[in-house]
This record gives sequence, structure tokens and C-alpha cells, in this order.
Amino acid sequence: MNTRMGCRKTRTDVSRRAFLKGSLATSGGLVLGGGTGLVSGLANAAPAGFPNYTYIGTAFNKVNLRYNPTGELIFPCIRGTIGRVANPLARYYLYYAPHDAPGGICLAYSDHLYGQFTEYPYNPIFSRTWPGGPPDISHVSSPHVLWNSRVNQFYLYFHGENTVTRVATSTDGIHFTYQGGCVSTRFFTDGSVTETSYARVFEHDIPSKGSHYVMVFMGNQNGRRRIFWGWSKTGDAQSWTIQQTPLVSPAADGETNISGPHVVFRNGTAYVIYHGGSGRMYITEVGMNFDKEVHLGVFHTPLGGWPDNGRAAAPSFGTEDGEEYMFYEAGDRLNATIAVAKVLW
Repeated sequence: MNTRMGCRKTRTDVSRRAFLKGSLATSGGLVLGGGTGLVSGLANAAPAGFPNYTYIGTAFNKVNLRYNPTGELIFPCIRGTIGRVANPLARYYLYYAPHDAPGGICLAYSDHLYGQFTEYPYNPIFSRTWPGGPPDISHVSSPHVLWNSRVNQFYLYFHGENTVTRVATSTDGIHFTYQGGCVSTRFFTDGSVTETSYARVFEHDIPSKGSHYVMVFMGNQNGRRRIFWGWSKTGDAQSWTIQQTPLVSPAADGETNISGPHVVFRNGTAYVIYHGGSGRMYITEVGMNFDKEVHLGVFHTPLGGWPDNGRAAAPSFGTEDGEEYMFYEAGDRLNATIAVAKVLW
């Protein structure tokens, strides 16, 4: 059984898994900048023919951020502004957040991927309190921004608490209006799922379901974190149907818990990339109808030293001029920062 709910209006030479040149497809059509002075190296083949990433630096020095209440930053999402925003701050917007209370959705911006990103001076752009919002939310976090081409707006998906994924909309990518909760643990009819968070949304048609968007997210089911998914038939991507059974389970990867999913489309099929408790990223083919679960193994092994310290998570991908980049959450759970890697050819 599926359940539906509508939203309320209101440096080292280390390889990174990524996508073959010219074949990457991601939500929002992100365009990023190329760089110079990078570590040289040759990418090797990885699962499903994906090449490797090499770490090139961090997006910023988190010690220098004006808003950094907990010292840990997670869940990057990188988006392009050209052709979408009139008079943007820069060509690229990077969204991220602390996880622990009070959290808060943050923004940084840059004209070049390889350069340092500048912190938006009025962070957080969306906090745990908003007009008419619930008074008892401890934090908001895990921002994923979708450029919704059907309505020409930015959609911000985030969690707060971990039991609810919420959505807000914006025309400029900075000032967001809250629309409501769109997925929650109440969608699961047997009561076995106690968290529905870390969601990412992508434009993708599945004709058999009459849907235009897919969502992947982490669900805590009976104390084990798995990847679940849902679909939306509406043009505003605010009303969702959720599959009751997991899309990806951790056992085949030798993991107990998995999280931070991202969908990629390539070679006429779809994959989910996610991380496990070991700190590695994994890749599983799910097919264009999201009806497969073909585990392909390790997608990326993190650096043992700084900044990963054995953990890389929550990737966000983009390209410009044939150059492929990955922003990711680097470091242990309570000390993470935002790192950047590049495919080197």
C-alpha cells in the first residue's frame, strides 16, 4: 500500500568516483566552473564504468564563517543560477547546513568552482522558526534545492524534525516561502519507520505511475536506516506517494545503515549513490522505473586523513565544459565540512 499527502501552502592524489565525461545527468541542469592548478592524475574505471574523483580542496574555511553555531556542516547542494535568476550574487549557489540544533539552511556563492565560496552575510536563509511555523522544531537541516523547470522556481527540501521532510519555494534562490510538510513518518502505515529525512528530489517521468518527479530519502525502519523513495504526479512537486518498502537496503553492501542518497541517470538507466556507516559511498542501479536493486559495490573510498578522516557522504554533482565535480560532506559526524573533488582526465 502507498500513502499520499499534499503539502500545506503557507591533496593528495586520491581517487573519487564520478561520471564519464559528457554523460552526467543531474537534477537542475547544474553548470559549474573549470579550474587551474589542480592535482594531475588519470581517472580509472569504477563500477558501471564511472571514473574517479580527486579531492581538490574545501569550498571554504568553516572556521571563518560568520554563521557556524555547531562547528559541523553537512549535506551540500550545488546549483547554477545563469538563466534562472536575475542579477544573482554569483554563477553558483552552494547550500549546506549544520545538523545539530539550531541547524539552519545556509548559502555560499562563487563564480568559479575551484575558488573559495563566499558566505552569504545573512545566513541562515531559512531557520528553525518561520511565520506560522511549528513552535517546537529543534533544528532544520539537509537542504536539497531543485530547479523546478515546470514552474521556474527553486524548491528547497529540508528536514525538521527528522520525522518530516518539508518544502519551501523561491524565485531567487535566497528568499524562500514555506509551503508545508510533504513527506513524514505518517506515510508508513505499519508504523515501522521513525525517520524520513535527508531527501533529494529530481525531475524524472515514470509513465507507469504518471509521475514527473522522484524523491529519495533515508528512512529509519526498525532501528536500521535504509533508502526509500516516492513519486509526485503534480507539477509543483509538493504532493507525494511513498513506496512502503525500501528502494535500497544496506546488507548487500556489508553495512547496517545507509543514508544521503543521490540519483544519477546514465546509459538509459538510473542509479542511487549513498553512504554507509563505514564512511564509504556505494552505488546501486535502480532502473528508470525504480524497480531494481542491483548493488554494484563501492563508489568512493574516503581519505584516511583530513578532511575526510575516513568518512565521505551526501554527494552533489555538476559539470561545466566537460569538467565533472562533486561536492560532498567530509569528516566525522560532528566535525564535517564541505569538500570538493574533480574528475581528472
